[in-house]
Amino acid sequence: MPGPEQFLGGVTPAQFLRDYWQKEPVLIRQAIPGFETPLSPDELAGLSCEDGIESRLVLEKDGAHPWQLEHGPFPEERFTHLPATHWTLLVQECNKYVPELALLLERFNFIPSWRIDDVMVSYAPVHGSVGPHVDQYDVFLLQAYGRRRWQISTQPVATDNVLPDTELCIMRDFLPEQEWVLEPGDMLYLPPGIAHYGVALDECMTFSIGFRAPSAAEILTDFTEYVHQGLSETDRYTDPDLRVPVHPGEISPTARARVRAMLRDRLADDAYVDDWFGRFITEPHVGQSVAPPEVLLDVDAFKARLLSEGVLLRSEYCRFAYIAADDGVRLYVDGDDIALPPQLAYAAPLLSDRRRYVDTELAAHLDDAAFLELLTRLYNRGAVHFADED
Repeated sequence: MPGPEQFLGGVTPAQFLRDYWQKEPVLIRQAIPGFETPLSPDELAGLSCEDGIESRLVLEKDGAHPWQLEHGPFPEERFTHLPATHWTLLVQECNKYVPELALLLERFNFIPSWRIDDVMVSYAPVHGSVGPHVDQYDVFLLQAYGRRRWQISTQPVATDNVLPDTELCIMRDFLPEQEWVLEPGDMLYLPPGIAHYGVALDECMTFSIGFRAPSAAEILTDFTEYVHQGLSETDRYTDPDLRVPVHPGEISPTARARVRAMLRDRLADDAYVDDWFGRFITEPHVGQSVAPPEVLLDVDAFKARLLSEGVLLRSEYCRFAYIAADDGVRLYVDGDDIALPPQLAYAAPLLSDRRRYVDTELAAHLDDAAFLELLTRLYNRGAVHFADED
């Protein structure tokens, strides 16, 4: 695997974040020289036929109406009745189903891993596209197979600039400012809000590495629900020093101050807010909680198997993150927190910073009973697994 500078076209990660991240697009030629897709078009189509895998089919033409959107899972025969051109298949979270795509995400470790969402894979025959549109999150578009022409515009997009009568948010008016043709190994970075339009020049596949950008509405809604869960019926507005009001219909300054204080008390506790955010940002998608292994292992059996297998993988169904504090570390796994004492604090970055653990890299810690117990606990909940358990 090349160093980050080579992956970013000679730009260091610090320079990339300073000059481009959430600022302006950048094309990186041969980000991965000689790149070959680990997933074929037929395999992608197969994934879109499976229950529980999010997939979509976009037909620009030859549907019941322009830009027809269909949701999977699809019957296999659907792909025998598609037109020769002007359609696109998209499958979300392919890093969960293709180990090579999970390891691809490690190339993006110059960005906090809790910000990474997934690898979406799209396939299109010639002229296939999902139309000009805008995303509200950062994305790296890695060309995996064939060629795709990308056009972008940096001009603000009006909220009403959307085609009517379609479920897709396709721009009605799009005036490109820049244009590139990407070949396998080329990668285009786009900040949020940049209008872009990709069209397949021949049969092609694109890997979209997207990043999480929760909206203010999502953050406030989830935080409010978290606060609500910790309240009891006795947590109520009180006014023991109430005086006879001059105007009973007035909400007095004192009453308003009490309500503001009730709200601010929750926000003033930084540790409380931090704990909520650690849980929130690592929660799995609805209905996608990881399953434990068929056979649970005790510490000794787990250690023996690790030394035998040699490699342990983090489940792509799990999100890991941690928050360091003076009294130790809180490790967050799938919305749950695990308190680690100071002597075990090293385990949080060791486990959260990567997706693949080799026994030789873990060897220095395998005699630490607390670390081995933590690793076994994570294995028995399905958060980590051995390669043959994919």
